[in-house]
Amino acid sequence: MNIDKIPIWLAELNENELEFIKLFVLASGSLKELAKHYEITYPTIRLKLDRLIQKIEMTEQRQPGNLIDLIKELTLQNKLDLDTAKQLLDAYENEDSNK
Repeated sequence: MNIDKIPIWLAELNENELEFIKLFVLASGSLKELAKHYEITYPTIRLKLDRLIQKIEMTEQRQPGNLIDLIKELTLQNKLDLDTAKQLLDAYENEDSNK
């Protein structure tokens, strides 16, 4: 898959979440097997999966094109440094005011 075509929801997952998905697939979707792997209880692994599902759903529901929210979110996730975020927001505001 071309890196440009990676879905946003997938790109926003951290390494632990990606590993969880990988193990979930390798376990053929068995939460019981995942619970054994992580050495935690079934309800705990179910909660972990539910939180991951919620994160993916929230990413999918985010309105595309809301640049300001995206910049803020990337900054909070340490995927974008604060100085760069400020520069992008300033440039966006200047462009918007020139219209």
